[in-house]
Amino acid sequence: MQIGEVAVRTELSLRTIRHYEETGLVMPSARSQGGFRLYTEADVARLVVIRRMKPLGFTLDEMRALLDATDRLDSGEELPSGERAELLERLRGFERATHQRLTDLRTQLARAQEFAATLAERLPRSPTP
Repeated sequence: MQIGEVAVRTELSLRTIRHYEETGLVMPSARSQGGFRLYTEADVARLVVIRRMKPLGFTLDEMRALLDATDRLDSGEELPSGERAELLERLRGFERATHQRLTDLRTQLARAQEFAATLAERLPRSPTP
C-alpha cells in the first residue's frame, strides 16, 4: 500500500511517517516503479507500535530498542538461549516502564481534572431556564 493509505490506517501524518523513515524506525518494504513508497501489513503494525509508544514519552532510541528486540524474537531464527533471555528481559523492562508511565499519566490527568473542577467552582453559575 502507498503512504497515504498507511497514514489513514495508522492515524499518522505523511510527514511523521517520513520522519520515522528518516530516523530508521520503519522502512518501506518496496518502491513502485514510479518511486512511491510501498508498505506491507508488517510495516503498518510497526508504525502502530511507534504511535502507541509516542504519547508515553518513549524516545526514538527506546522505540528502536524495542522494535529491534521484537524483530529478533519474531525473526523465526533459532536464538541462543542467552540472547533470547536478554531480549525477553528487555521486553519486560519496556512493560515495566509502560506501566510506570501509565501511572504517571493517570496522576497528571487526575490533577488536571481537579484543576478544571477548581476553575468551574470559581465561575458564577448561570441560572437554569
